[in-house]
Amino acid sequence: MRIGCLQFAPQVGDVSNNLTRADAVLAKADPKELEGLDLLVLPEMAFSGYNFKSLEDILPFLEPTGSGITSLWARTTALKYDCTVAVGYPEKVESPGPQGSAPEYYNSLLVVNGEGETVANYRKSSLYYTDETWAHEGPGFFGGHIGELGQVAMGICMDINPYKFEAPWHAFEFAFHVLEARANLVIVSMAWLTQEDRSTFTPFPEDPDFSTLTYWVRRLEPVIRAESGEEVIVVFCNRCGIEDEVTYAGTSTVIGIKDGEVSVYGLLGRGVRELLIVDTDKPPFAKLVDRPEQPVCSEDQSASTQPPQSTEKDASQPEPERGTEPTGSPTTCSMGATTSSKDARRGGL
Repeated sequence: MRIGCLQFAPQVGDVSNNLTRADAVLAKADPKELEGLDLLVLPEMAFSGYNFKSLEDILPFLEPTGSGITSLWARTTALKYDCTVAVGYPEKVESPGPQGSAPEYYNSLLVVNGEGETVANYRKSSLYYTDETWAHEGPGFFGGHIGELGQVAMGICMDINPYKFEAPWHAFEFAFHVLEARANLVIVSMAWLTQEDRSTFTPFPEDPDFSTLTYWVRRLEPVIRAESGEEVIVVFCNRCGIEDEVTYAGTSTVIGIKDGEVSVYGLLGRGVRELLIVDTDKPPFAKLVDRPEQPVCSEDQSASTQPPQSTEKDASQPEPERGTEPTGSPTTCSMGATTSSKDARRGGL
């Protein structure tokens, strides 16, 4: 399967320019690598931006279900590249009630196939603090068959965390959903932050944020421990850049989980605006290995010995202690292969 992750840096409320930014990333990609693309994934709330402070702030940017500017872009792009497109957007639903229409609002992920048809519209189930100011919870994680992609599970960012940061770490709600759905493909669209200080995080845009990657993988522990002989492909498509006081972690990646091992097909830096394209029918360029004593990343850098800090904080600790290691949590995963930055970004193609 040929998969693309479009990592870019939208700005909150700047829809027209955000569309241009996404198009520019696609235009910069090698046309030959876009040939035969099966799936293109974009970040959470890709064109509206994410960091809205209230319902009043986001109201002008809400889109009708599958028929706004995001839908138009997705259909146009899906037809152009003959691929399935998954893209996040803020959704407005008019729900008739006894006293008239009562609108509902969701943080959603639209999926359009290569013929321009909507094949799924997933609504985020586990809301982060920012979403809670305006969005309703969706009815549950998505699991179902989507054309040639096969059996698919979908989530949005906070969905991979413990529910409301109140559920126990080991509940692994999303990971168990992946197993129950018997998914061969997992799509996670994200606007995942870093908790690292901006002054130390942003000077190295080409470097992946291995603390963030480690955290994402740890949240899939039940899928890894299932040791299935059938590979599960997981697409983490994150955004990068800065909105107001928040800095996004980038590090979009495509991994494969099989027989208890985690392979890496492609990985972007924390701050690059780039299209990651991988072919999961080709060998991965690296594996993630379990080194709890001394985490080491793939590019001869020392990965942080601090526990990973999620966009939407590590739920396993009390509020004042965001960043302490959760008791009984899985051991840290780290890159266990040496690769070049170029190979990491291009997925070894």
